[in-house]
Amino acid sequence: MNRVPSAILITGATSGMGRALAINYAARGVVLCLQGRDEIRMDTLAIICRARGAIVETALFDVRDRERLVAWVRETEARHALDLVAICAGININIGPDGAGEKWDEVEALININITAAMATVDAIVPSMRRRRTGQIALFSSLAAYHGLPITPAYSASKAAMRAYGQALRGWLAPSGVWVNVIMPGFVDSHMCGEFPGAKPFRWTAERAAKHIARALSHNVANVSFPFPLNFGTWYLSTLPQVIAEKLIRLFNYTSHRG
Repeated sequence: MNRVPSAILITGATSGMGRALAINYAARGVVLCLQGRDEIRMDTLAIICRARGAIVETALFDVRDRERLVAWVRETEARHALDLVAICAGININIGPDGAGEKWDEVEALININITAAMATVDAIVPSMRRRRTGQIALFSSLAAYHGLPITPAYSASKAAMRAYGQALRGWLAPSGVWVNVIMPGFVDSHMCGEFPGAKPFRWTAERAAKHIARALSHNVANVSFPFPLNFGTWYLSTLPQVIAEKLIRLFNYTSHRG
């Protein structure tokens, strides 16, 4: 069974995968409810999506403002009966060029955005979707969820949390008719990817990734992981003894900063 969403909410829509998904879904009659922090980028995105025929609503705020986030999700759901909620808002940090480690204020911000805000969004939308017995939630994890990278400990942990959370939600909500899908990209062109201090093999454009994700979501694929070579490699890494996995990670230089 395929679902073609006509009312879509996207957090983190002003950059990266959020922006690419918004443009991919933009079509005549589709309602796009977009959250972001950058007004100029949001205005540009809205123009692009409206030119494709979409009805666009925008909201400018930081997802760390949980009260506003929850209120926005609930109000938007009440108006549009959302078919798809794509939780794309996220940040990455690393141990720094000198390997001194992640700064706590940045770690705390990452946890609040990548985990807490994502869970708050789910909590705000699930009751209504369960009552309607339909709807879809897409959570963004990463291939880094398979095995944490020493260069990005907090990010790896946050994405592992999203993977486990999404898989658990899927099992819980499936009998209610609500689909939950975990998106696990490798390297995709974006500002965040550009700031990653290491090699970026098999990198995809954001447009290619958005098309792949949308197609997989329409078929309710549980774990949307890509690209294949990197997906297999990171999964296989998680099955190896730790001492071997650590040697391979050092080989690819994911233990120290490389600009």
